[in-house]
Amino acid sequence: MPRWNEIDHVLLDMDGTLLDLRFDNYFWLEVLPERYARRHELSLEASRAQLTPLFVAKQGTLDWYCIDFWSRELSLDIAELKREVRAHVRFLPGAERFLQTLHERDLDPVLVTNAHRGVLEIKAEQTGLARYFRRIVSSHDLGMPKEHPQFWARLQELLGFDPARSMFVDDSIAVLNAARGHGIGQIFAIARPDSTQHARVIDGFATVERIEELLD
Repeated sequence: MPRWNEIDHVLLDMDGTLLDLRFDNYFWLEVLPERYARRHELSLEASRAQLTPLFVAKQGTLDWYCIDFWSRELSLDIAELKREVRAHVRFLPGAERFLQTLHERDLDPVLVTNAHRGVLEIKAEQTGLARYFRRIVSSHDLGMPKEHPQFWARLQELLGFDPARSMFVDDSIAVLNAARGHGIGQIFAIARPDSTQHARVIDGFATVERIEELLD
């Protein structure tokens, strides 16, 4: 469990940590293939066959998280498509309680996300997420994704935190490894980022299914 008396900075991921990753899985695996098929007059099977290698090639890069890139690449307005289905965006169970408790303890969390600013706007409008944060940092602001070691050096320069006295929570193993490599003192993994799926087994990190468990 967190050693709260040793924490000055709380750094939190968004998708899969605070917000239900079900939305993103639904959008990229169901909505987008269907709309791409319609746009390019393909079967759904052919659409997925074309999209899958494109997605695999970009995972872990800034382009993977960039709706401007995918809008150009796929000839679709990704932001508008996300707005159409934004009703599916919601907090993970217990996430708001966790954020409220941080403020009651006079801790000022920072949202640190790979999400594009356009996606942040849509999700904040739908959930009210932004009211819990004075500071929100997108990897697009720093020019590289959270998986990249240099991201953490740039983030530290921006925020002025002491890695050893910082806490970070995320659901991505690659991102957690990058944070560990930078010396973040307390790191926690979310095992159930999608509320509709079973919890994952994660080795090498302190793990909880839901972020509110870190309060117990």
